[in-house]
Formats: sequence, structure tokens, C-alpha cells
Amino acid sequence: MKRENAAANAAAGLAAILFGASVVAVRIAVRDIPPLTLALLRFAQGSIVLFVGLILFRRDLLRVDRRDVPYLALLGVVFFAVFPFTFNAGMRYVDASHGALLLATMPLWTLMLARLAARERLSTRQVVGVLTSMAGVAIVMADRGAAGASSTSVLGNTLLIATAICGATYNVLAKRMLGRYAGLTVTLYAMVIGTLFLLPAPLVERVPRFETLSAETVTMVVFLGVFGGAISFSLWTSALRRLSPTQVAVYINLNPISATLLAAVMLHEHLSATFLLGFIAVAAGVMIVNWTRAQ
Repeated sequence: MKRENAAANAAAGLAAILFGASVVAVRIAVRDIPPLTLALLRFAQGSIVLFVGLILFRRDLLRVDRRDVPYLALLGVVFFAVFPFTFNAGMRYVDASHGALLLATMPLWTLMLARLAARERLSTRQVVGVLTSMAGVAIVMADRGAAGASSTSVLGNTLLIATAICGATYNVLAKRMLGRYAGLTVTLYAMVIGTLFLLPAPLVERVPRFETLSAETVTMVVFLGVFGGAISFSLWTSALRRLSPTQVAVYINLNPISATLLAAVMLHEHLSATFLLGFIAVAAGVMIVNWTRAQ
């Protein structure tokens, strides 16, 4: 493995772990802060951190061609406006471990979108992998239904599946810009533009006063902005510059592992045997999908 590819794999893995931690952080913060407002706070912080960092150390990365701004805006809307809204809203209705598992389907959506864009057919092995992972998601949803899940749980599942599809769309579309610019450049412009679309959030949501927020909630918001925003998304996009969308997306499977461990510690969530079965099916499906590429 080339040194650059090794660094890209490490970046994708670390980003996925931070995403998993972000699932728990969102689950805590969204109790007190509405979804759109939380997304605005997260990516406004992230934009500031990235901008200041580039101003101080890499000003050359701030330059982009005007003709590419509309495409970067599209990436920003998909990944830093729609993605965080559906994610934050969905996490209001499901446990952190279940939310992380549903996000683990992102590699499958990425694979299908990448194949569709390239007009290539899925191999038999990949089709089996897709079906296996989808069966895992179905098992988890059935488990929630058997436990008396309400319509809000179904809404949460739907929102998180939409989140995974948004992430897959970004993984595929971002490759065009990453052929021209550094990962930090693409991340900064997309994040800033996505944040601008989130600015009306306080006008449509009831925003709590800062002094009423607990120290835990404030800590989670800061974590989401710096580690779950600027750092994690920069690592993810930088990895996309070196690796294929599917190779990067497979690392999202570290997401439910870190989220489950943190949720068990911080939120005292209990996992059923059915959930573990669903998790194994999702993980197995993704590994089957990527086995051909790995070889």
C-alpha cells in the first residue's frame, strides 16, 4: 500500500470513529436544541475553525475557480444542510446505537450510486452483500417494532436512511471537485455554503437561551463543531481524494462500534440480541460488497 493511501485509510478510519462519537453527542444535544439550530451551531463552528486554520497555515488552499462555486454549493447543501438536518431530526426518535447502525448502510448506497453513475452492473457477490446488509437493517427495524416502536420511531428510521443516502451522494459527487482541489478546500467551501443555508433555522425553530443549557449540552455542541465538524469532515473528504467512494464509505462501519460503546457508557443504552444480529448482518453485507474490490 502506498504511503498516501495508508494515510487516506487512516484518515477515513479516524473520521468514522469521530462520526460515531458524534452520533452520541447529537443524541444528547438534540434533547435541548432543535435539529436545524444544532446543525447551524455545529457547522458554523467548523467553518470558523477551518477558515482560521487555512488563513494561518495554507492561504493558497482558499482559491477556487468561480465556475466551480455552484457545484461546491450543491455539495454544501447535500452534506452540510440536508444531511445534518435529517440526521439530527432522526436522532430525536431512535437510540444512538440504532442510529449508528442505520448510517452504516452508507457504503451500500455509495456503491449503488457509484455503479449507477459509471453505468456498471453489480456483481453477484455485491448484490448478495447489498441484500444481506438490507436484511440487517430490516431485522433492527423489526426489533424496534416488536418492542412497541411508535410512528415516531419509524420516522426516525426513515430520516436516518435519508441521511445515509445524502452521505453516499456526497461521496460520489465530491470526486469531481477533489480532482481539482485539496480536501480542505472542498470541505471549507461546502461547509460554509451549507451553513449559510442553515442561517434561517432560528426563525423557524424555538431556540433555547444559552444560559438555560446544561454544561453537558454545551460540551457536546463544542465537540460537534470542532471534532465532529471541522476535523472529521476534513479527514473524510481528504480520504475521498485518494480513495474511491466505496473504499472510503466502508469505514463508516466503525461508526456503530464507537457509537454503541459510548452510548452504553454515557446514555446507559441496552442492546438486545436481535439488534446484535442485525448489526452482524449489516457488517457482513458491507464486507461482502467490498471483498472483490479489496482483492
